[in-house]
Amino acid sequence: MTHSVTDSASQSTANATNHDSPANPATDASAYSRLLQPITVGKKRFRNRAIMGSMHTGLEDDPADAPKLAAYFAERARGGAAAVVTGGYSPNQLGVLSPFAHPFNNEDMVNAHKQVTAAVHEHDSLAFLQLLHAGRYAFHMESVSASATQAPISPFPSRALSDEEVAQTVQDFAHSAKLAAEAGYDGVQIMGSEGYLINQFLSSRTNQRDDRWGQQRSLFALEIARAVRAAVPKDFLVDFRMSMLELVEEGQTQTEILELARGLEEAGVDMLSTGIGWHEAQVPTVITSVPRAAFSWATARVKEHVNIPVVSSNRINTPEVAEQVLAGTWDNTGVETDFVSMARPWLADPEFINRVQSGNARQINHCIACNQSCLDHVFENKRATCLVNPRAGYETELTLQPINAGNTGADSIPASSENAAPKAAVIGGGVAGLFGAEALAKRGFSVEVFEAADTVGGQFRLAKQIPGKEEFHYSLKSVLTRLDAHNVKITTSTPMTANEAFAAGFDEVVIATGVRPRIPEIPGIEQAMAGEFNVDVITYAELLSGAKQAGKKVAIAGAGGIGFDVAEYLVEAPADAGADGTAGTADTTTADITAEPQPATIGEWESAWGVSRRADLPGNLERPHPPRAQRKITMLQRKPSPQGLGLNRTTGWVHRISVAAAGVKQVSGVAYTKIDNDGLHLNVPVNDATKTSKAIRKAQKAGDKEKVAELEDDLKNNRTDTVLDVDTIVLCTGQESVIEADFESLTEEQRSRVHVIGGADVAAELDAARAIRQAVELAAELKR
Repeated sequence: MTHSVTDSASQSTANATNHDSPANPATDASAYSRLLQPITVGKKRFRNRAIMGSMHTGLEDDPADAPKLAAYFAERARGGAAAVVTGGYSPNQLGVLSPFAHPFNNEDMVNAHKQVTAAVHEHDSLAFLQLLHAGRYAFHMESVSASATQAPISPFPSRALSDEEVAQTVQDFAHSAKLAAEAGYDGVQIMGSEGYLINQFLSSRTNQRDDRWGQQRSLFALEIARAVRAAVPKDFLVDFRMSMLELVEEGQTQTEILELARGLEEAGVDMLSTGIGWHEAQVPTVITSVPRAAFSWATARVKEHVNIPVVSSNRINTPEVAEQVLAGTWDNTGVETDFVSMARPWLADPEFINRVQSGNARQINHCIACNQSCLDHVFENKRATCLVNPRAGYETELTLQPINAGNTGADSIPASSENAAPKAAVIGGGVAGLFGAEALAKRGFSVEVFEAADTVGGQFRLAKQIPGKEEFHYSLKSVLTRLDAHNVKITTSTPMTANEAFAAGFDEVVIATGVRPRIPEIPGIEQAMAGEFNVDVITYAELLSGAKQAGKKVAIAGAGGIGFDVAEYLVEAPADAGADGTAGTADTTTADITAEPQPATIGEWESAWGVSRRADLPGNLERPHPPRAQRKITMLQRKPSPQGLGLNRTTGWVHRISVAAAGVKQVSGVAYTKIDNDGLHLNVPVNDATKTSKAIRKAQKAGDKEKVAELEDDLKNNRTDTVLDVDTIVLCTGQESVIEADFESLTEEQRSRVHVIGGADVAAELDAARAIRQAVELAAELKR
């Protein structure tokens, strides 16, 4: 059956602590009157209130990458950003983030950046250079800080700056700001938050000095602000990104933060931008499980105490949220702010404001705050990009050039025309297929998507069921809206093969049929899946799609990313098993992607993570009250190592904390023996496998081969048999590719026009970012 893409009419219900964006964003630009309203700061006019916030891309470290950086910012300026802020540049060599980065302190950098500012100004946008001294977050052996300390996220201890070095650093900031003006920037943003050097001086957590820089911890920040203001032209803007919520022990109180804000205004700062948390904080601040605009209240408090513009930030990813934050109606703050800063949403969609202005807000490529291709890449010293927009950061390399004179859409040219658009069949409606279809349509292909199931979405359709991953729902809706605008047909409940596609007249065939759960070889598993035992075995797909339900005593086989997702799902899902405790079968076989998700409210999230709004609490931290599982859940892993080590770097720790805090039991080093009426039979180490695994790594580092051999022998041979009393086993044991079997019937020439992407290509360690990038790269490369 063929579907046109429509939006659900359901609307979320606003509540006192969290307003979720409606399922149908307004199509009339007048609904975003404050977001689109111009504003003048000093002598600089911002054409609207949306700033592209600072984000390190990996293109900052070498001046030779300036052309790529210019193209990256130009695309966002062209897309309507009122201003763009670069990634952080250190004012001196000691403050660089990595040993190969270049500080912004010489004429070579000035000359390289003139092309960046020219590219931004060409599209009527303003350009800010962020000045950031890494302090103890520097990933090199010369790191320095307010005091001699070591950050828990860095392998390098830092030494304390001397009094003379502190004073020189102040002047270095001023010198870099002066050079930024010479390079054509309209202003600088002084990075005073997120735990970098200025923040390290502000907090007693890292500042134990007994000199003037310690007796008045705000002095360093204020002196930098004064020195920068004095060094730059009068019409040059000075923005200070200040920590408005610390979220670390011994962090600043709200009282101290408000006092600093007033001091910065007196020092000549033109505007204040919001920074939330430190990088070492044990409270998440930017990942998808954080409610939208969860920290707007902290920005509102600062706004009430100053007379200069204030910029809201963090987890603002839709124009509806931005409009309400600016108007002071989000989270009932009652305080209007002046700007919203969005970084990753501009990665996802460089056309963000243009779509709002043209009445196409529903088409905005939705940022899901996954961190997978942006922040994770930065911390791995890779170039930042975006899971849902792999062109981000690659604007000069991954281009979608039009074909056939730019004809687009399935119905734009009659099939009989000799100039008809080439036809592409995309078999599979998961994210690889959907984003690949969009890229093909942009180039001018006539595209139709065929999906065997009765709804599209693939793994995203399952992921959106996980608490904290509700954003995946909106990503799916937005890509479907864009496909509709490109006249891409989507036909569901229709299995298709390459042979059939060619017979139907398609010129190119893209196989994006994705994956299915892998069923491990365990004695008794087939009988259990057939319902022959008291123990029910189901796949993660059956659970998350609603096809089957879990009972009250659940074993999760597999502790990778999907295993952790399932654990978090089971923690919050009601345990509505039958009277005998066994799993039940749901009424439906698939989840409706148009169903409006209900994320946690800001108040619920604050309680779970121990975030307080009290003005006198250092770091605004109190005792957390995380949700506790209503089921008995056990996560099992074959490897003896601690569970979750392979999760993404900037988000994995959140999932590990959440699962542990919920009371989920974790057992590593297991071997699955069999499944029968008694439960899941296991062979496990007698001693704690994770502790033994850690001891092995410690002995390896020490070069103690005898100890390593002893511990490895203990893991291998000192084991016992046990039976896990469960009523449901959820299989999270990997995936295998789903792919048609008719390749042999194709001619050699036809085979050259069949392209396999995503999970259908490689199922191992399935990665949505890899699948979507592969899809877009294929679309860019196809020649006709």
